[in-house]
Formats: sequence, structure tokens, C-alpha cells
Amino acid sequence: MQIRVVQNVLEKNKTVACENRDRLTISGVLCMNVLSAPGSGKTSLLQKTIARLNEEHPCAVLVGDLQTTRDAERLADVSAQVVQINTGRGCHLTASQVEAGLNELNLDGLSFVFIENVGNMVCPAGFDLGEHARAILLSTPEGSDKVAKYPILFQTADVILLSKIDLSEVLEYHSQQVSEDLERINTRAPLIEVSAKTNVGIEPWVQWLLENRSKRVGGLLASST
Repeated sequence: MQIRVVQNVLEKNKTVACENRDRLTISGVLCMNVLSAPGSGKTSLLQKTIARLNEEHPCAVLVGDLQTTRDAERLADVSAQVVQINTGRGCHLTASQVEAGLNELNLDGLSFVFIENVGNMVCPAGFDLGEHARAILLSTPEGSDKVAKYPILFQTADVILLSKIDLSEVLEYHSQQVSEDLERINTRAPLIEVSAKTNVGIEPWVQWLLENRSKRVGGLLASST
């Protein structure tokens, strides 16, 4: 009975995720699920990213967190729309929670919806939320062994962002180990070194986003014009 219940939960999540993705695609919106450990710099990176995109590509953010609205408050200064999703004791977002968040957004005119998932390198990996792609952040203070320790998370990545790269020299970070581990786990996702403090890597990351929006929802946009 327990196995059947778990399967039902996962199947329901998958169904809602597909509906979320279809809804976003029809609206011409690329949805990015941003995942990482707590404190890796998701909010800071999104602040810089959205400020860069918003000149021509308005963005919205669904912010997942156990408690508080602090990250959402920071992002409200740069984002067209922000919705906070508090999970209480939940260690990750679900497709149904994202569906409820999307209901609070006006998708007309948006180019991107970013989902800032709950800080966790284990639980979110197995839950499709309806995103088009996943960005996994790995920060230099976490150490260079996280790819090997959490392979499932990195296997699902469409792009990997090595954040807080400005600290790499001080911390004597072994980026070569990260590259070698990724070669065994995920060779399709590009690795982009970024720093929200110095703006290193922000432009390549933004270009990746724009190219993927064109690739994943661009055909539908072209056919509707």
C-alpha cells in the first residue's frame, strides 16, 4: 500500500508539471528551476541576472523557502513580479505549489520565470516542477567535492554555475576536480563560472538563457507572429 501511495504522489506531480510546462510554453515563457545548497548565492545571482534581462525581457520569480519572505523582498526590487512560496517543513517545491504560484502571475509579456527552489541538494532533484531547464549552483565555499557527493542533482542539470568564483583563489578551490567529476556525470551541461559580486560570467549566463528561450519556446513564438 505504501508503495502504491508514493507512486500516486509522483504520478500526480508529473501530470501537474507537464501542465505547468505547457502553460508556460504557450505563453512564450522560459521557466528555469534554480537549485543548490543553502547559501550558494541563488538570490544574488538572480538579482544580477534579472536586472540584466529586464531591459528587454521581463522576468518573474517564484521563491521557495521554508519560512520568511526575505529573498522575495530582495528580488522585488528588480523583478516585474515575485511570488513567495513557503513550504513550512517541506524540503523542496512541488509542481502543485508551482501551479499555485503561476496562478498569481500575469504571464502576458514575460520572457522568463525563475523558480528559486528551497536550498537542498537532495530532495528537489527528483521533482519536475514544469520547468524547461535546470540550473544548478555550486559555490566555491562549499568545496570541490559536491559533484561527486550529489551526482543525482548534477545529472539533471542543463547548466551548472560555479558561483562566488571571486573567492576561489582565497579558498584554494580545486576547479579541476569539479570538471573531472562532471566529465563522469554530466557532459551535456556547460559549466559557467560566475560572481554576483564582480559580474564575472553574468553575460555568458544571460546569453545561455536567451539562446535557450529561443530554442525551447522560440518556434512557438515565431509561428504566432
